[in-house]
Amino acid sequence: MTTISLVTGASRGLGRSTALAIARHGGDVALTYQSRAEAAQAVVAEIEAMGRKAVALHLDTGDIAAFGSFADHLRTALRETWARESFDHLVNNAGHGDYALIGQTSEAQFDGLVNVHFKGVYFLTQTLLPLIADGGRIVNLSSGLTRLAYPGYAAYAAVKGAVEVLTRYMAKELGGRGIAVNTVAPGAIETDFGGGAVRDNPEINKIFAQMTALGRAGLPDDIGPMIASLLAEDNRWVNAQRIEVSGGQGI
Repeated sequence: MTTISLVTGASRGLGRSTALAIARHGGDVALTYQSRAEAAQAVVAEIEAMGRKAVALHLDTGDIAAFGSFADHLRTALRETWARESFDHLVNNAGHGDYALIGQTSEAQFDGLVNVHFKGVYFLTQTLLPLIADGGRIVNLSSGLTRLAYPGYAAYAAVKGAVEVLTRYMAKELGGRGIAVNTVAPGAIETDFGGGAVRDNPEINKIFAQMTALGRAGLPDDIGPMIASLLAEDNRWVNAQRIEVSGGQGI
């Protein structure tokens, strides 16, 4: 049976790469976007061009109160597009970068990171549990910065660290349903994340390239195909793990 994967924040960057890689592996995709509706529909068109099915749904992962309504929209999309009541894989990818030294971080910055990267992941997963098929998979996105310390990333890395702990608890609590839960922790990637700092700032790019054994910063397509492969049946016994995908950053 064809799998259905829900990938949050898939109109661009790592989410887009993941959605397209899943389709290339023969899966169908429900993807979410916050503000880039046209970009999301372009991803849908690319997936459909591969002969797979896809839908794009609006979701603000920082707006926990709207998760119930989102679940209703997703349930409708599953019935109308796939004639199913459930989906197989949840990839909690959506997020944003907001960086400042500890002494300069505002409460609003901190709360925004917590709401999107941790609280949102926790309660979106909770809301969608009735729709995730037994034997399914959950992948939560973290960061190489939970292992390495780089000034200005304390709040971001801290909430990603919380996601890594949450992943282990999800794996424990959902194991009875056969649902495997893992964390994927990318290194520095060239996207528009965080204002495109790694992609567009040559100095920052060089710093991370010099920290990486393979000698460069990562690209979205270094990550998306890896997540797609983790969702494949061959990796069914991988569970409760933090898997860093960084080209050997900081070794």
